[in-house]
Amino acid sequence: MNDSQIRGAEIVIKSLVAENARYIFGYPGGAIMPVYDALYDYMDQIQHILTRHEQGAIHAAQGYARVSGQVGVCMATSGPGATNLITGIADALIDSTPLVCITGQVVSTLLGTDAFQETDVVGISMPGTKWNIQVRKVEDIAPAIAKGFHIARSGRPGPVLIDITKDAQIALGEFNYVPCLNIRSYRPYPKVEDHIIEKATALINQAERPYVLFGQGVVLGKAEKALRAFLDKTGIPAACTLLGTGALPESHPNFVGKLGMHGNYGPNLLTNQCDVLIAIGMRFDDRVTGDVKRYAKQAKVIHLELDPAEIDKNVKCELAVLGDCKVSLEKLTEKVAKGNHPDWIMKFRELEAEEKRVVVGNDLSPTKVGLTMGEVIRHINEFKADDAILVTDVGQHQMVAWRYFEYKTTRTQVTSGGLGTMGFALPAALGAQLHDYNRQVICVVGDGGIQMTIQELGTIMQTKAPVKVVLLNNNFLGMVRQWQQLFFDKRYSFTELDNPDFIKIAEAYNFKVQKVDERTDLRQAVAEMFVHEGPYFLEVVVEKEDNVFPMIATGSSVEEVRLS
Repeated sequence: MNDSQIRGAEIVIKSLVAENARYIFGYPGGAIMPVYDALYDYMDQIQHILTRHEQGAIHAAQGYARVSGQVGVCMATSGPGATNLITGIADALIDSTPLVCITGQVVSTLLGTDAFQETDVVGISMPGTKWNIQVRKVEDIAPAIAKGFHIARSGRPGPVLIDITKDAQIALGEFNYVPCLNIRSYRPYPKVEDHIIEKATALINQAERPYVLFGQGVVLGKAEKALRAFLDKTGIPAACTLLGTGALPESHPNFVGKLGMHGNYGPNLLTNQCDVLIAIGMRFDDRVTGDVKRYAKQAKVIHLELDPAEIDKNVKCELAVLGDCKVSLEKLTEKVAKGNHPDWIMKFRELEAEEKRVVVGNDLSPTKVGLTMGEVIRHINEFKADDAILVTDVGQHQMVAWRYFEYKTTRTQVTSGGLGTMGFALPAALGAQLHDYNRQVICVVGDGGIQMTIQELGTIMQTKAPVKVVLLNNNFLGMVRQWQQLFFDKRYSFTELDNPDFIKIAEAYNFKVQKVDERTDLRQAVAEMFVHEGPYFLEVVVEKEDNVFPMIATGSSVEEVRLS
């Protein structure tokens, strides 16, 4: 053995260390065992988090990536280990989350023989990854990982999968890690064209009712300050998508609310009354547009977007401003005239007042006997820190928490947006907390979603991450039930749940626990949760048949948003 040579498995670990990866979220198995053996000698340089399921590993890596802005890393064995990552891979692709997923594979001589735990994970994951590769030679391991990190983090971020055969892990090779900085024909940052900026400036300056819609691209592009400067100068009202939440403080005078199926009344309704629509780092998701055939037809659309594939995909635009939105916004801010649109913003405020009267009051200060999800979030706002991170699962609780949680800074909103993955929140909250043990991480879940990854309570226990889990329990798959009530004549087909004793389960995982079903106990329970230094599990029994409004039904126009 040449003294300068090491096994491929060690090259994997040294490559991750070279990329400054802090954590590997994973689960060992036969085909990845050499890498785990090599990891044993590097535990002082990179920390491994043993989740209880591979789906938990990838969602934890997502939570870490979303809060830190770094590439999340997860690892699994071949066959079922690798396929258990697929949901998280699809979730990360549609939500633009940078991940490097490393999977073990059977030895190359057995490929195609249906060997034990052999699965074509490259073929399976191809539609859900930004890039994937199978590595069969030891000399290809480090270059593949370097390329994977570059692709995952650059341009519009996304997941990468690197499948490494067991013989490549065992073979000997030289370690010479060269970070990847450029790939021929891969141009992740289109150049911002000055003549396009001039055209956009003219449209904005001429507008009487301009309107900014901003999404997660502002966060991913680190363009929060640039967005604020643009709005300060132009006076244009601005609304956010689900994943764009936090990019602009909600206290900003130009912020008018949230877009989407359960967003705010004015921001949805007035989309069809603006004359220039400026979309920044958002993809015109169907949950934002409603019936696209009746969406903003009166407006000239300016789309600031990094990914050319999103231009004209859902909504045709008058002008596409391709490139890094931070650069585009800075150039626009320099060129546009100073503006003010008080009458136009007042229309949003009037509709906001109507929403508060019809919806918000009943959600936050209800007169009904049962507890509402909204009042739980109201009490959380009382005690949380300004930089607290909210991680939500998918369902009614997600929409209510999003509507009422007070976001004051960027990268404090973590949820599964485009894929809508139930079971996302608990492991994602762990990943978010591991980025910074000193920040408050509040995990709001429903009784349906938590049972999909409830075993990750064990990972939180083992890491001692002080996650605050708030379970809003209505004994229903609430969002599906709401649709069944409104659109299927209250035919509640398989949405009512007989639930276990969640408190006993959480106690078994060494969580400090409390259960509340009376309004008089709620505020004190929330206060005690935030005082506790370790993991906490608060179950709140809420109204069984509460609904989330406003709401835009599928196939409806944004003008048909309903308050009840």
